[in-house]
Amino acid sequence: MDDDNQIHVPPSFMAVYSDTRQRLTDKPAVVRARYELCEDLSGHLVEHAQTLYHVQAPSESEILRRIHAGLCTAESGVSVPEATWITTRLAELLNWQCPELVAPTPQPAVEP
Repeated sequence: MDDDNQIHVPPSFMAVYSDTRQRLTDKPAVVRARYELCEDLSGHLVEHAQTLYHVQAPSESEILRRIHAGLCTAESGVSVPEATWITTRLAELLNWQCPELVAPTPQPAVEP
């Protein structure tokens, strides 16, 4: 991402938008915009995760797994790889150990 924009997209996020040959799968401007969204979202989730930890008292790993599961839904507005990156970044911001994050399997649609 060699254009004049001053936002540095870290390699960990670049990997979300790179193929096996390390080539971007989308335009640099799109990757940068998605990074900004995901970084902002991880920052906003810090207080929510801390509140859950102090109110509900589940483990740090369980809170991160629940947040990841919520982010993996279509309604979240982020892709599953982005959800994993956001949750991993959230763990870094909280200085918590990040558990293995597995995307929930989609439930089959129930026909009427």
